[in-house]
Amino acid sequence: MDKKRVLFLCTGNSVRSQMAEGLLRHLAGDRFEVFSAGIKPAPINPFAIKVMAEIGIDISNQYSKNVSQFLNDSFDYVITLCDNAKQTCPFFPGNTVNLHWDLSDPADAKGSEEEKLVVFRKIRDEIKDRITNGLI
Repeated sequence: MDKKRVLFLCTGNSVRSQMAEGLLRHLAGDRFEVFSAGIKPAPINPFAIKVMAEIGIDISNQYSKNVSQFLNDSFDYVITLCDNAKQTCPFFPGNTVNLHWDLSDPADAKGSEEEKLVVFRKIRDEIKDRITNGLI
């Protein structure tokens, strides 16, 4: 059985799409080939790495990629995780299912480190719920 190919797409490929990539690979990597990319890639946010490690998923070796490097690839699913990515997402030909999960950017969180981590955990858990209840 061929693995389904999934691309998670966000503006910076620094938080939401990286967490989604790590989660899906961890939960169903035997059934999915998982990628993530950004419209304007930025370094992975250390809080994303930290909250994923809390649930036993290491994304520290993942890195930000530009969506342009995937333009000639085909995907079963392209999942945008923010409105900006949805509006600027390039067209992927074929029988691609486009999904949109509008998730707030935890990188915008204000406050102490602990207060920021609470926001990152909330988004991580929301992504996990969407993957487990809608994708796998």
